[in-house]
Order: sequence, then structure tokens, then C-alpha cells
Amino acid sequence: MKSLTSSLASLADDIGKLVLRVFLAIAIFPHGAQKVLGTFGGDGLSATWTSFTETMKITPVVAALTIFAEFLAPIFLAFGLFTRIAAALLAVVMALAASARMDNGFFLNWDGVQNGEGMEFHLLLAGTALAIVLIGGGNCSLDRFLRGYRKGASDSDSDGE
Repeated sequence: MKSLTSSLASLADDIGKLVLRVFLAIAIFPHGAQKVLGTFGGDGLSATWTSFTETMKITPVVAALTIFAEFLAPIFLAFGLFTRIAAALLAVVMALAASARMDNGFFLNWDGVQNGEGMEFHLLLAGTALAIVLIGGGNCSLDRFLRGYRKGASDSDSDGE
């Protein structure tokens, strides 16, 4: 039987994982919705596709993965479904986005004095996603529900979380 302290620590750990997943999803989803649905002031899928593949010269595979990652991965993260895979996709996309902004410096463009946004925001998101890859979704996830809760199982037991 677990002690109360151990049980509270485990609960805090799982709630922490839930909070990390949900807040990353909240930060990323509007960007994906802009690209796919045209909401939040976005241009929608057709214009985004054209911009990515023709204007920015991004390969169709990378463009599709980027759009998929920014739109569907946050949904998967929020529910804790294929958590590590979704987070890994986002980590890669955000790391690439950060590298594309290196010429603009590190900091966000709060004062409008830079040529564009720096890489600060994207590095933060990439690091958060990488942390989720490493720690998994926790007990408050569909990953855990779908594979069946096993008494005493730890997050490190799972490949899909």
C-alpha cells in the first residue's frame, strides 16, 4: 500500500503532465487552425499549402507534416492520445521553425523593431514538446486508458504514451 505522501506525489506528477500537455496544445492549436481552417485570422489550407510549397519552397512532405503536426498533434496532446508521437512531431516542427528565425535573433518582436520574430517562442515550444516525449502522458491520458491501467505500472513502461 502506498503511503499518502507517495500517492500525493504521484497525483501531482500526473496532473503536472496533464497541465503540460494541455497548455502546449492550447499554444499550438490556433496556429494549426489558422493553417487548416482559416480561423484566428489565418488563410486556410489552400493558401497555406501554396505559401509553404511555392513561396517558401518547402517540400510537399514537410509541408503536409507541418500542417498535420500543428493541427492534429495538439488535439492528440490535449487528450493524451499517441502522446509521445504527437509531441515528437511538434518538437521537430518547432525546432525547424526556431531555426528559420535565427536571422531575426533570439527575442520575440515585442517592440516591432526587428525584421521578424526571433526564435524564443519556438524554442520554448520545442523544449516543452521534447519534455513530453521524455515523460509521457501520465495516468490522465487516453494512452493509459486504452492500454488498460495496470496497477503499479509506470509511464516508462509504455511506448505509445
